[in-house]
Amino acid sequence: MSVNEMDVLQTSSYSESDLKQVLKSNASEPTNFRNSYHSVKILEGLQTLRKNEVLCDIRLETDDGTIVFGHKNILVAASPYFCSMFSTFNESDKDLVNMREFDSDVLQLLVDYIYTGEIMVTNENVQVLLPAANILQLDYVKSACAKFLQTQLDPSNCIGIKAFADLHNCTKLMSSSEAFIHKHFLEVVKCDEFLYLSCEKVIQLISCDDLAVPFEEKVFECIVNWVKYDLNSRKDCLPKLMEHIRLPLIASKPDILKNIAEEPLLKNNPKCKCYFHKYIFIINICVLIIIIIYSGDKFVLEALNFHLQKSVQHFTISHSVRYKPRQFGGLKKVILMFYWSDTLPKTYTEWYDPATNLRKSAPEMNDCRRKAGVGVIRDQFVFVMGGVNSSSSKSVSMLDVSSLSPYWIPMVNMLVSRAYLGVGILDDYIYAVGGFDGFVPVNNAEVFDISIQKWRMIASMATNRSLFGIGVLNGCLYAVGGFDGYDSLKSVESYEPSLDTWTPVGELSIGRDSFSIGVMDGVMYAIGGIDGSEDLKSVEMYKPSDGVWSFIADMHLCRKNFGVVALDGLLYVIGGESEESAVNTIEVYNPKTNTWSMGTLSRNDNDVADAKVYSGVVINRPPHCITN
Repeated sequence: MSVNEMDVLQTSSYSESDLKQVLKSNASEPTNFRNSYHSVKILEGLQTLRKNEVLCDIRLETDDGTIVFGHKNILVAASPYFCSMFSTFNESDKDLVNMREFDSDVLQLLVDYIYTGEIMVTNENVQVLLPAANILQLDYVKSACAKFLQTQLDPSNCIGIKAFADLHNCTKLMSSSEAFIHKHFLEVVKCDEFLYLSCEKVIQLISCDDLAVPFEEKVFECIVNWVKYDLNSRKDCLPKLMEHIRLPLIASKPDILKNIAEEPLLKNNPKCKCYFHKYIFIINICVLIIIIIYSGDKFVLEALNFHLQKSVQHFTISHSVRYKPRQFGGLKKVILMFYWSDTLPKTYTEWYDPATNLRKSAPEMNDCRRKAGVGVIRDQFVFVMGGVNSSSSKSVSMLDVSSLSPYWIPMVNMLVSRAYLGVGILDDYIYAVGGFDGFVPVNNAEVFDISIQKWRMIASMATNRSLFGIGVLNGCLYAVGGFDGYDSLKSVESYEPSLDTWTPVGELSIGRDSFSIGVMDGVMYAIGGIDGSEDLKSVEMYKPSDGVWSFIADMHLCRKNFGVVALDGLLYVIGGESEESAVNTIEVYNPKTNTWSMGTLSRNDNDVADAKVYSGVVINRPPHCITN
């Protein structure tokens, strides 16, 4: 070793010693470093080795004789299929494996993907690539193919893509294809793929509730076209198909019903004749109505209207799917608002969509029902009870919001005349509780059984109440607060239907009347009202498990005689009165943040200057109510 070399070594030794001393004195924390390019470089190197057939220990041969080279350990690490092949099967010791039923180009693409992480999906290869990726259990490639097909959906191919997705267990692609078919139903049925469907598949499609069809007759037209495409082999399917056409939804269109009845395919099919007989009466009545309307005879119209009103008093809820309106996009909910005016003698109603803040006129009532109770069954059948004009009443009216031509019809009267009553719905039973009988607040209650169309009295409350709130929680009714003729009440009673008994439960923190009850997610809210002298903006909540009421955030405004509904996890307080003036605002409570937000009700063309919203219920959006 030369002298110079020894000098350099000694200098280096001293430097290393000094550096160790410095690092030791600083006592730095260990730091982990990661080379983000390392795996990429490794894959690039492995791909180069494979391309040059270096260190390759496996050859994959397709039926056309194409050889694809690879490394077993790389294939095993990337694919459970290859892992099983080279670990447990006979191929584990072989260096040549025949890949039967694999397209050579697709196999090359998939092995390239294993080495590079990249895949090219095209219209030409996707139908072969996805099944091959499925076999090799390359989930990313399968998902990429599904996403590619999803972007290619159109009315002419969506049925085929759905069938392809079903065959290869691509659940997301199948769901998106099905949603596309339902949304574009009217275009899909004009394409060849629909005409090639089997009878079972057609039934499966037209039985869906969420087809985007504005009119049910369009569904009828598509099945007629399907049958006529191969008449001899398909005509016997017509009765099965007709079972899924919702003809009752067309009852308000007698001309269209008549055209359907005169369709030769139906007239020449004995089974369809039997099916259609029950609708002939509806058709004839509807045609008669049209004739009478055009005749202009007001006395005949009056008599016919009376006859129709009497004929619909016996209300039943049909469980047949043919009576159920189709709801594309799910059963979207809107609010049916009730409002009245000092200057107008009627109760007016409106559909209100909180999502868009749009309002649309709904069927009006002939009388002012601001003192009535309101309830809804199954978000479809709205009941208004008692409180006609300025008096108590036994009167009950019902609106079926699913009807294409909805209007209020009279129902069986209550047993007791009531105003300012409480209404609660449990299953398909309607409870009318307390209220003002024309002389004093009362404590009696009654229930309407829809199945037998009768009212019957139930146990009376311990306290006379009017202007109170009714809440329904855990199968029980809660009568909350109110006015007994002397004071605003704090007391609360719970009714157990199976025992027919009322039981006192935790009292309100303050007395309230002319307020509203909201129920959401197992919690009951007493909102606003009057404490006997002043309007309130305070709110309190009650959980049966706790048994006590506690205050939450106040509303922005004091208000009384307003509507409250629960929708999509929020409480909506609508309208009402404050210091004798109408309130045209809406407040929304979010229980997650315990906050209220304020909004203004949009204007409607039929707005009345002094109109006051006094009640509201959540309903399924009516088929004719377009709010966006």
